[in-house]
Formats: sequence, structure tokens, C-alpha cells
Amino acid sequence: MSALLAVLVASTSLHVTVWPHGPKAAHHSWTLHCAPIGGTLPRRAAACRRLARMSRPFRPVPPNVACTDIYGGPQTALVTGVLRGQRVRASFNRRDGCETARWNRVAFLFPLATR
Repeated sequence: MSALLAVLVASTSLHVTVWPHGPKAAHHSWTLHCAPIGGTLPRRAAACRRLARMSRPFRPVPPNVACTDIYGGPQTALVTGVLRGQRVRASFNRRDGCETARWNRVAFLFPLATR
């Protein structure tokens, strides 16, 4: 790992909350810290590696994009903290095709959410 990548990964500390049955139901929470690897998220090392390879893992769906009207489920999630030194606050849901694709891109951060 390059020195710059190591610094960027080291400045990653996230809190993940998932509501597997919708926003009014019970939730699960995990933490993830990279370099050193830590937190409560299962498969932390793999999650840190995957995040390091992604350019903008929490980018929102761009405005004015046509999305399929296919409902993916009631699940919602919130990711907050710091990614590569930048503050993060990203909400996720599965209300249409675009949001489900966005969810799937980082589903490794949401264990148990769609089982």
C-alpha cells in the first residue's frame, strides 16, 4: 500500500446504522475503523480494502436521473463519520432501482440488512 493510500485509509472511521425492516423498526449499528483495523463491523479488513478501492462510495443518485420504479424493500441505512479525512453523512434506502443500486454498491457495510 502506498504511503498516501495508507494515510487516507487511516483517516476512515465510520458508524453504520441499519434498519432492516424499515425506519420505524429495530435497528443494528456497527463501527468501522481502518489502519489500524477495528470496530464492530464483521469482516472489517475486507470492508476497508473495498472502501479504499472505491472513488466515491457514498455519492448520492444524481438529480434528474430516470430510475426504474422497482421497490427493493423497506431497508434503510445511515453512514456517518469520516472517510479519507472527509466528513460523511449518507442515507440509503431501496425505494427504486437507482437507490437499490446505490445500496448494493456498499452493501458490505450493511450485514444482515437484506436477509
